[in-house]
Amino acid sequence: MKGRRALMVSAEPAMGHQLTDLLEQWGYTPTAVSSVDEALSVLAHARFSLSLVEMELNGADGIDFLRRLKAQGGEPGAIIMLSNPSDLKRISEAATLGVDDFVQKPFRPEELESAVKEACSRPQRLWGRSPADGPTEKLELEVALWRSPRMQELWKIIQQAAQIDITVLVEGETGTGKDLIARAIHHLSFRESRPFVKVNCAAVPRELLESELFGHERGAFTGAYQLKIGKFESANHGTIFLDEIGDLHPALQAKLLHVLQDGEFSRVGGRSTIKVDVRIIAATNQDLGKAVASGRFREDLYYRLNVIQIVVPPLRERVEEIPRFIEYFVKRYAALYNREGFAVSPKVMDRLLQHSYPGNVRELENMVKRMIVLNDPHLSRTTPSQGKSDGDGNGVPESREVQALSLKDIARKAALAAERDAISKMLQETHWNRVKAAKLLNISYRALLYKIKNVGLEPERASLRSGEGQGAGR
Repeated sequence: MKGRRALMVSAEPAMGHQLTDLLEQWGYTPTAVSSVDEALSVLAHARFSLSLVEMELNGADGIDFLRRLKAQGGEPGAIIMLSNPSDLKRISEAATLGVDDFVQKPFRPEELESAVKEACSRPQRLWGRSPADGPTEKLELEVALWRSPRMQELWKIIQQAAQIDITVLVEGETGTGKDLIARAIHHLSFRESRPFVKVNCAAVPRELLESELFGHERGAFTGAYQLKIGKFESANHGTIFLDEIGDLHPALQAKLLHVLQDGEFSRVGGRSTIKVDVRIIAATNQDLGKAVASGRFREDLYYRLNVIQIVVPPLRERVEEIPRFIEYFVKRYAALYNREGFAVSPKVMDRLLQHSYPGNVRELENMVKRMIVLNDPHLSRTTPSQGKSDGDGNGVPESREVQALSLKDIARKAALAAERDAISKMLQETHWNRVKAAKLLNISYRALLYKIKNVGLEPERASLRSGEGQGAGR
């Protein structure tokens, strides 16, 4: 953690001194401010790996800080809120606004250190620079869904790769989120305020792709009535994302290699050389190593692209993220298609969890979108149990062997049942004091809220409240 910056927002001088000492012991470089205005001013010009924010502040509170941060934008890193027992009602609101964890005062140093380590090990929200910045908001929300161990490890690589201006090769099946990873790298890099230009090498006809990438001069070929600026020039000082790089024609592979080596090229039909400062991120759903061995892809280009390699695991290998993706897609598309109140039943959720998703996250997104558009919460049309997907969410026949529960599915169900039982017992022992239960279970408050919902304990709480109400009336 040495050298990482931490922001402290505290109106209490004694608390500020205590936090400064602790953060320096843990290897952070702390910056202390005492108000929301000061904090936002600092965040407008600097990035942090961690922010410790007190709920109670002079003339404002932590909720106000989160709302204004969302509107202004900034990079606070992991946010941990320091709260009092009386702040319980506001904790839920703070959690929905992006707080990673809560630590109740007074706290033991080891308790805060544990919360810091856990929060900083997870993917963080990428706070947008404007509330109207739709793509950035979508990016930060979807990155925040990565909670599986493999994706958390991948997130660490993304953060490291973003800080070093070298070429990155992203490999993975169709629909796993390679585009999202490329955008995250750009957003976290020093080029974030510069253009991000995407080119799908498989979508543009071969005879037009050279002009698309490098531009052409007027009269370079029939139909070239005016000068065209190519994608590389458009991306100057920014990032160019070459998707489906495995489909690039051999002639263009040679020209791309020249750009990587020298940072220069010529437009089609041009005589002058154009220099550009562009970071290249490439992606493919193919095995480029095999393509090199078969002669379909240049070996020298492969090694130029493959400086940092990121391999995205398929959705079937990170099943624990599926409920979070479903919740996110339901919320997003229910609002878009005016289906407020649309919900996925536990039975349907179970069926969705059993599917293998050959089309990965994109297939899951299309499936949820179809359910909402058709207003079909029971999943009675084109369901996972009716067959696999062709990658675009369309059902195709599936064998009985695939329909049967695998050992992994059985283990997952057993683990979920055991987790539900443990959480239920702890909540009963603490009389549904969720802050206390989270501490006893050694998980964050936010994680407990998600698990309560995920394992279906909300109805149990509603029943408990109903019983208490009836008892009071007698």
